[in-house]
Amino acid sequence: MVRQDKGLAVSVASFSYGLPQRRCSAAAGDTDTQARLPHSFPVLDPAGLVLPCGLALPMMPVVSPAPRPLLDLSAEELSSWMATQGYKTGHTLPVLRSVYGAGQVTAPPKDRLPAGLMDHVATAFPSTAATLAQRQVSEDGTCKLLLRLPDGRTVETVLMPDYRPERAAGCISSQVGCAMGCDFCATTQTGFERNLTSGEIIEQFLHLRREAAAAGRTLRTIVFMGMGEPMLNLRNVLPAVRRMADPQLGALGWRQVTVSTVGIVPGIEELTETSLGVHLAVSLHAPDDATRTALLPMGRRFPVQDILAAADRYQEKSGRITTIQYCLLEGVNDSLNQARDLASLMKDRRMHINLLRYNPTGLSLKGRTYAPSSMEQTEAFLTTLRQCGAVAHLRRARGPDIDAACGQLRKREGAEKEKV
Repeated sequence: MVRQDKGLAVSVASFSYGLPQRRCSAAAGDTDTQARLPHSFPVLDPAGLVLPCGLALPMMPVVSPAPRPLLDLSAEELSSWMATQGYKTGHTLPVLRSVYGAGQVTAPPKDRLPAGLMDHVATAFPSTAATLAQRQVSEDGTCKLLLRLPDGRTVETVLMPDYRPERAAGCISSQVGCAMGCDFCATTQTGFERNLTSGEIIEQFLHLRREAAAAGRTLRTIVFMGMGEPMLNLRNVLPAVRRMADPQLGALGWRQVTVSTVGIVPGIEELTETSLGVHLAVSLHAPDDATRTALLPMGRRFPVQDILAAADRYQEKSGRITTIQYCLLEGVNDSLNQARDLASLMKDRRMHINLLRYNPTGLSLKGRTYAPSSMEQTEAFLTTLRQCGAVAHLRRARGPDIDAACGQLRKREGAEKEKV
């Protein structure tokens, strides 16, 4: 349907994005119905808009979208912009290297750029979008950051010192909140809000790189084990990985990136087809579907065997050994029979089991309070796995004296705001 208004034709197709899909039987001249319509629809043309039922929204000014942060742009997108501004596209990588290397728009000495280019870029694109809201440092050196995004939402990222004094690992988030509903996780208690953009993911990487440098370390590895399910945001995770790992940008390297999942089989399959060569980690947490579904609701859709079969295919194509994440919960998934069942799943599979110490997060969504397995039971579980032929390790607990568990710091800040 098209309405002629002040000589301009505006079609329904030009503004359908974002409009509620409601049926309306009012005629075009029904002013009473028009007056009751909300005036918050996105306006793409100063001539006004027409609802699918034929009613017109009042004429409103066009609001230009806010410029995208520079970290949201791929090299191709920045190159296209530079061409429209009259710059040589060959300057694209030096400009991006300045941001990925220093975290701000400053030209590296080795790159000779036209006068005024860096100032133009800094004016056209925000160099950063997130600000530091909170910072916690554990006695063991673990550093947790809570970053505030432009829309006011917050996201967590963690720097973990390596046993080698010159190295550190980073844990970054892929979403604001999480929809997976894992009962023992703090992040899921605040629900899912939105996906992070590729730039917001990369910002975490740059924040951690600066934190590592300040501590006299080098950020050597990145794991997507923070807030959110990476496989449900591959549209932004994959571009972020490419730019972080690219030797001409983040220069982290493909082998230094691990993407974790609770077992979203289509996501594992999509990651397989990318041939990026990153590592895959599967958060299994139980060897059988009944126990796993009680802990992770997504288990109802993707059984253990289907998840491991998808991981097999990924491992076969990528050549990367899959890590099985297993968080030990007292009286839930830590029996020696469960250890034997887990080892049985690994038979004829070259996968590594990573046992995790649970960091308590309080009352769960189901009203349960989980506790970490005792060290005695943990050691017995680990020994049983190894006796059954599985390759297994116990990961050291990180930041027990701070809000180090996924979602804890964000949850605490939210609770403090509610009190105020």
